Amino acid sequence: MARREIQVDERLSIIQTIPLSFQHLFAMFGASVLVPMIVGISPALQLLFNGIGTLLYIVITRGKIPAFLGPSAAFIAGIAAITAIEGQAAAMSGCIVIGIVFIAAGIIVDKVGMGWIDFILPPAAMGSVVAVIGLSLARFAAGLAGLVPGSVAPEMAGKTILVSVFTLTVAIVVSVVFRGFMRVVPILIAVVAGYLFSMTQGMVDTSSITAAPWFQVPTFVTPKFSFRAIMVIAPAALVVLAEHVGDLTVTEKIVGRSLIRKDKGLSRSYIGNGVGTILSSAFGGMPVTTYGENVGVMALTKVYSVWVIGGAAIFSIVLSFSGKVSAIIIAMPTAVMGGVSILLFGMIAASGLRMLIESKVDYGNTRNLIYTAVILILGVGEAKIAIGPVELEGMGLATVAAIVLSLFFLLIDKTGLSNENE
Repeated sequence: MARREIQVDERLSIIQTIPLSFQHLFAMFGASVLVPMIVGISPALQLLFNGIGTLLYIVITRGKIPAFLGPSAAFIAGIAAITAIEGQAAAMSGCIVIGIVFIAAGIIVDKVGMGWIDFILPPAAMGSVVAVIGLSLARFAAGLAGLVPGSVAPEMAGKTILVSVFTLTVAIVVSVVFRGFMRVVPILIAVVAGYLFSMTQGMVDTSSITAAPWFQVPTFVTPKFSFRAIMVIAPAALVVLAEHVGDLTVTEKIVGRSLIRKDKGLSRSYIGNGVGTILSSAFGGMPVTTYGENVGVMALTKVYSVWVIGGAAIFSIVLSFSGKVSAIIIAMPTAVMGGVSILLFGMIAASGLRMLIESKVDYGNTRNLIYTAVILILGVGEAKIAIGPVELEGMGLATVAAIVLSLFFLLIDKTGLSNENE
């Protein structure tokens, strides 16, 4: 018998909500800690504003979009470059402008409507873009799992693969064998089991856990205006605006209801994302965006409740003040997250294929073939294009390519050059 879906507006008991919320927190924790660490930002500070930003996002979207906000890797290059030259405070001024751009985009979408999305991203393009979201992260997940040559030290390769495969196996077994409530928390169970197993392999350094304080206050940074930072960092907002539509579209398909085309959904989502980004950046954090890991959790568990997402946000805030608990999670070997990431990112890619099938995309139509061919190769082939300070790669490049193709097809139709009806 098919498992019942828990829809966006449904509330579960506290006993059920707590482990489901922790599951979302664990899913996003790896990237949410790693991304700020790369550019020298405090993970505790980022966790605090991930949580606050997500709660504000839920309020602004009126509790109709189940999405968790976390730091976007699209801004790593720009923030790192400005931090090296002018310092972190200067970089934050560019990040604040990112939030302003998102809010402006939300206002524009509110005025012009949603018809443009179906035009610039028809089913053949949208399904392919969604597939790219998962597929473009495949190498990252496989690398965490130790399955990519050179991704881990040679002496640790065997243990890394063993732990990641063990964790993945637990997640699969829980998903297809366990019954009742246990079957909807496979990621949480797999992460805990993988962590404990990794300890038996001597992969957990407990010294950092012992040294960490029980209570800590995140270190805030006051932004400093920098025109250079704005010029270098802000253009990357265009990439994340496109990625945002892709994330919400795959969430729509998983949830089975319209999230961005009704009740000013995309407009409110852009504004909510912008408010979260401004708040995070104003205190020294990174710009935030919707997280694919959490979309994968929903696809796997069929639990879409925004109350569960809100619970994860609250736990993220609490965790930012707990040095000991943060140290325990940070000490988790990447192999554990690698094991569950294979499943989570694969679920997103499968959702894209599902969109193509359910939309009955006709691949006898040359344009549909072109959309899918170009998007998949650019999105998965590690292609990268630099336009001034802006770097397009992965899903961002694939989405921009889809939009350019749509505009090109419109041009040849308007000029009568199309051979479609020949």
